[in-house]
Amino acid sequence: MQHTEPMSPDRPLADESYAFWTIFLLSFGLLYVIAMLARVIGMHWRDYLPGAESASSMGEGVKAAVYTFMSHII
Repeated sequence: MQHTEPMSPDRPLADESYAFWTIFLLSFGLLYVIAMLARVIGMHWRDYLPGAESASSMGEGVKAAVYTFMSHII
């Protein structure tokens, strides 16, 4: 049987990977712009971003929406 090594401590965790943060930052920027435009127009932007319905601020709402979006694509 082949000998397998446990995960090395040098390998970054999934939350610390470059791909994760790249997707997070791009999604956050896009959804933040959408939320800002909806706010300027006067739309209820929390209804359109999944996970942002109960957020108390725009930053928290967009962050919740990004994590919800990322859970579907990762």
